[in-house]
Amino acid sequence: MPSPYRALFAAPGSAGFSVAGFLGRMPLSMMGIGVVTMISQLTGRYGLAGALAATIALSAAVIGPQISRLVDQHGQRRVLRPATLFALAAAAGLLLTAHFDWPDWVLFLCSAGIGCVPSIGAMTRARWAYLYRDKPELHTAYAFESVVDEICFIFGPIISIGLSTVWFPEAGPLLAGCFLATGVFWLTAQRATEPAPHPREHHTGGSALRSPGLQVLVATFVATGAIFGAVDVVTVAFAEEQGHKAAASVVLAVYAAGSCAAGAVFGLLRFTGAPARRWVLGVCTMAVSMIPLLLVGNLPFLAVALFVAGLSIAPTMITTMALVERHVPRAKLTEGMTWVSTGLAVGVALGSSASGWVIDAAGARAGYGVPAVAGAVAVAVGFLGYRRLSGPVPQRGGTHEQHSEREERHVA
Repeated sequence: MPSPYRALFAAPGSAGFSVAGFLGRMPLSMMGIGVVTMISQLTGRYGLAGALAATIALSAAVIGPQISRLVDQHGQRRVLRPATLFALAAAAGLLLTAHFDWPDWVLFLCSAGIGCVPSIGAMTRARWAYLYRDKPELHTAYAFESVVDEICFIFGPIISIGLSTVWFPEAGPLLAGCFLATGVFWLTAQRATEPAPHPREHHTGGSALRSPGLQVLVATFVATGAIFGAVDVVTVAFAEEQGHKAAASVVLAVYAAGSCAAGAVFGLLRFTGAPARRWVLGVCTMAVSMIPLLLVGNLPFLAVALFVAGLSIAPTMITTMALVERHVPRAKLTEGMTWVSTGLAVGVALGSSASGWVIDAAGARAGYGVPAVAGAVAVAVGFLGYRRLSGPVPQRGGTHEQHSEREERHVA
């Protein structure tokens, strides 16, 4: 492991919460595609399968920030465990309903309940921010987290689809639930690295989304999520047109691998300029990388084009989290990070739907116009909101009180 990453894990407890966070994050890439595979195998109704996956994503987009807001106020352990138990109960209900062919409305009700799954990525990033706030190591930590995200998206769908097709239809979502339970309960058992909660009096001014800088980041990442959602759907359709539908998972894994490699390298670098400029450059690069997809003629060329496109994802995400840490009050940091994920989730749902309509009307190759348009929208929003990101950073609260709270709690 390169020395900056080795130094990162010198902090006591960092390795433990990183592994727990990895396990708890696997359902992010496994549950939706697992439900699609399960329902399509059990019923053959792809429309229902897609609607349930969209319900899970949109429910998480609505509920996720509220859970993270409670975490900021009451701490990870007190909030994550009951929220996870509720989500696991909803997932169990979904599996039972699908297995025993109960009414569709029960499927949708359970899918909405799964939206209570907490944003584990935001929880682990908040722990890194607690350990390394205002230190160079925080940049490396965010890079590491982006690499972990991409590893989840490389292997999660493959594992979920493989288990559901080779073993039994419910196997993929079932394993996702096991990962969630293990990751969350292991993470919340590690109290030493848990950020101190901020009492309600620190949460004046309403939601973290009232921050002008965060509004720009979330709006841009709605468009960015549309890129991701559209690329996934169109790639599957394009592979099917080419007569190799199974190859779609490999091609999409190459897309994630490009981001993973770029994130690992990006974490080794040290920057002195304004992060807002790097962020705008990353958004622009991501948008431009969508243009070659309009010219694809075969799967090998598509794989190369997506690998190149993936190179801009992780660096942009890393810089985004750094900007959230700068622009959101410290008492609302977890909520702020979750709002970015919410923007992505909403964008994925929009991009998936829009690309499906285009594919039905004009074919898979035309579908790559959707991520190209979404990229252009992301650039426009980024430029329009650049002043908000590059302006003076608001007061985020001191660290002395946080450390005092931490010390007092552990002495107790």
